[in-house]
Amino acid sequence: MINRPDQKSTPFVEAFVYRYLPYWPLFAILAIFFTALSVGYLRYATPVYEANATILIKDEKKGAEESSLSESMNVLSSKKIVENEVVVLQSRNLADKIVAGLRLYAPVFESGRFGDRSAYTSSPVVITAFNLDQVRTTPNIPFTYDAAARQVRIGAAAYPLDQLVATPYGSLTFSPNPRYKAGSQGPFYFRLIDPKSVAAGLQKKLDVAPAGKLSSIVRLKYNDEVPQRGEDILNNLIHDYNAASIDYKNSVARNTISFVDERMRIVQRELNAVEKQIQSYKAQKGIVDLSEQGKLYLKNVGEIDQKLAEVNMKMAVLGQVEQYVSAKQRDGSLVPSTLGIDDPLLSGLLEKLYQADLERDRLSRTTAENHPVMQALDEQIDKLRPSILDNIRSQRSGLQASQRDLTTTNSTYNSLLQTIPQKERELLDVSREQSIKNSIYSFLLQKREETAIAVASNIPDSKVVETARASVLPVGPNKPFIIGAGLAFALLLSVAYVAWKEGFSRNLLFRDEIGRYTSVPVVAEIAHVDRLKGKLLSAHDNTRVGEEFRQLRVAAGLFSKSNPKKRILVTSSIAGEGKSLVASNLAVNLSLSGKKVVLLDMDLRNPQASRNFGSPQAMGLAEYLEHEVEPYEIIKGTEYKNLYLVSAGNAESNATELLLNGKLAPLFDYLEEAFDFIIMDAAPVHPTSDAYFLTEWSDLTLYIVRHAYTPKAFVQNLDATNRIKTLNNLAIVFNGVKPRGFGSGSFGYGYGHEMRYGQKEPRRRGLRQLLRKLSFQK
Repeated sequence: MINRPDQKSTPFVEAFVYRYLPYWPLFAILAIFFTALSVGYLRYATPVYEANATILIKDEKKGAEESSLSESMNVLSSKKIVENEVVVLQSRNLADKIVAGLRLYAPVFESGRFGDRSAYTSSPVVITAFNLDQVRTTPNIPFTYDAAARQVRIGAAAYPLDQLVATPYGSLTFSPNPRYKAGSQGPFYFRLIDPKSVAAGLQKKLDVAPAGKLSSIVRLKYNDEVPQRGEDILNNLIHDYNAASIDYKNSVARNTISFVDERMRIVQRELNAVEKQIQSYKAQKGIVDLSEQGKLYLKNVGEIDQKLAEVNMKMAVLGQVEQYVSAKQRDGSLVPSTLGIDDPLLSGLLEKLYQADLERDRLSRTTAENHPVMQALDEQIDKLRPSILDNIRSQRSGLQASQRDLTTTNSTYNSLLQTIPQKERELLDVSREQSIKNSIYSFLLQKREETAIAVASNIPDSKVVETARASVLPVGPNKPFIIGAGLAFALLLSVAYVAWKEGFSRNLLFRDEIGRYTSVPVVAEIAHVDRLKGKLLSAHDNTRVGEEFRQLRVAAGLFSKSNPKKRILVTSSIAGEGKSLVASNLAVNLSLSGKKVVLLDMDLRNPQASRNFGSPQAMGLAEYLEHEVEPYEIIKGTEYKNLYLVSAGNAESNATELLLNGKLAPLFDYLEEAFDFIIMDAAPVHPTSDAYFLTEWSDLTLYIVRHAYTPKAFVQNLDATNRIKTLNNLAIVFNGVKPRGFGSGSFGYGYGHEMRYGQKEPRRRGLRQLLRKLSFQK
C-alpha cells in the first residue's frame, strides 16, 4: 500500500497483481455491468444457425478415379484438383447465381417488438427484380398482402401477383412464397440491396474446405439467421456448381460435334475425289485387281514355260525316234521311248518296225539274205520307215508351231509383268491417300458417336455425400465468447483506468519516482489517515503513524551521539503538503521520548502549526521580531509534557523582512540552551524564500512531499534548485501515502484505521468512498 517496489526486479505476475489487485472492486463493478450487457445482448440478439453439406470431388490424385469402363465412355470427363474446386465453389459467379436464384437481393423482414427478423419462411410473397443490374439499395419498404385479392399493397398502390409491374423502386414481380409457413401476421417490409454487395457478403460467410490433406471430400459450411435459408444456399450452391460443370461439358461436346461434322464433310469430299482418281486410273490402265492380275500373269508364264518344256521334250523324243528309224543297222537294239508323245499311230508303227527288226535279226542267224522270208521282212521294214519318218516330221512341225506360239505368249506376259511394279507404285500412292482419308473419316465418325454418347450420359464430376442440413441449436452468438469478451473488456477498461490514473498523473504517486527524479534521500513515509487531519498524536500512541514518526527520528539521526541534529527545519514545495502537521507530530513524538522540544511556527503567512495547538492568535514570533519582547515571553506550554510552542503571532510587517531583521540569532541562542530539539515550521519554498533564510540555523531540513498532491516538476528540479539556494542537510519525507485502489489499510504493513498496531482497519463501504477514489479526492 505505502509504495511499490522497484519493477526492474519484480516478476511480471507479482508486479501485475500488486499494481491491479487493489482495484478489484472497480473490476468487479465493471465485470457485473458488462456481463449484464452481454446477457442482455444474448437475450435479444438474433440466433445464427450453421448449415453443413459434403460433396466428393473426383480427384485422380487422391483416389477418386472412375472405373475404366466409365472413363472410356465419358470422353468429356475432366481431371479435377480439390484445391482448385474449393476456389471455384467460393467464386463470385456462383455467389451471383445463388443471390439471383434465391432472391437474396430483396429480403423480406417482419417487424417485432424487440427487433426485426427475417421473414424468409413467414412472408407470403417473394420479390423478383426484372433487371438485377439496375437494382440499387433502398430504405425499408413496408407492404401488406391481401390474400383474397392476391394483391400486394405498397402505400396506396396495389400490385397483382405473378405479373411484372412498374413500382417506384423499379420493375418488380411479386410471387407467392414457395417456402411460406402460415402463422405470421406481420407487419412486413422489404428492401432492395445491390446484388454485388449481397454476393460479397455471402462469399465472406461461406466456408469451403477439404476434409483432410489427402481427402477429396469437401465440406461446405454457412451460418445464417434462418436455418432454411442456410440449407437452400448450400443446396443451390451444389446444384449451380454441378450445373456449371455439366454446362461446360455440354458446351465442349457441342463444339466438338460441330468441329467433327465440319471435318467429316471436308474429309468426305477429299475421299470422293481420291476414289474417283482411283477409278479413272484403273479404267485407263485396264486394272481390275492389280494384285490378282499379277498373280494370274505369273501363273500363265509358269504354265507356258511348262508347255515349252513339254514341247522341247517331245521334239527331243522325236529326234531320237527319227535317228533310230533312219539307222541302217539296228541289230535288234531297243526302240527309243515315246514318253510324252500321245500319237498311237507312231507308237504302232514303231512297234511294228521293232518287231520286224527283231524277226529279221533272229532269221539272219539261220537264213541267208536272199531267202524270200528275209526279203519279205526287208521289204516290210522299208515300207514302215517312210511312214514313221513322215509322221515324225508332221508332229515336229506341229510342235515347232506350238513352240513359237508359246514363246510369243510368254514374251507378252513377261512384258506385262515388267509393267506391274510401276502401276502398283502409282496405284499405291493413290490408295495410300485413300486409306488415310478413310482412317480419318472413320476416326471422326467414331469420335462423333463417342461424344454423342457422352452427352447422353453426361454427369457432374462431383457427388453429393450429404445434402445441406442446418443445426438444431444455434451456434451464435457464442455465449461463452460474448460473456468472456465482456469480462475481458471490463478487465481491459480497469487496467486502462489504473494505467491512466497512475501513469499520466502530474503528481507524485510512488517512492521510486522520487528516487528517479532527485538524489535527495527519503528518510520516512507517513501514511494517510483521514481522521488525523489537523490533529496530533496521543501520549501513548502505538498506531501506525506513531511508529512511522519514530522511524523518522531514527532514520534522520536525531538521537545520534556523534552528529546530533538539534535544529530541524521543516518545509515543502507548496501549501497543502502537510508540513505543519508533520512538524507538529514530530515535535510531539520527540517530546514523548523525554526530550525537551520547542516548535517554532515560522510560517507567518499561514500559521497552521499554531492552529494545530489551538493558539492561532497568541503572541508569538511576529511580536518578538517587531517589538521589544523577550524570548521567554513567546514560549508557551502545551498539553504535552516537554513540548513547547512558539506561535507565529500576528505580523504587521512583511514576513520576509521580519525574518531578516537580525533578531533570530539571539532567539536561537536562547532556545538552544533551553531545549534539546528545535523544530521550525517554515513556509513552502516555492511561494516564498523564507526557508532559505532559515537554513543557516538548521542542522537538518525535512522537505515534505505529499502523495498524489506534490507536482513531479518540483521534485525533478529539486537538485538544480538546491545547488543554487542550498537547504542544509536536505532529506525528504513522503507524506500522506494512501492505500492503492479501493482496499483498506490491509494492503501494506497491516495497520488499520483503528490506529492500533496489528489490527486491521475497518473496511469502508459505500458509493461515496468509491467516487472519492475514482475522482482523486484527497
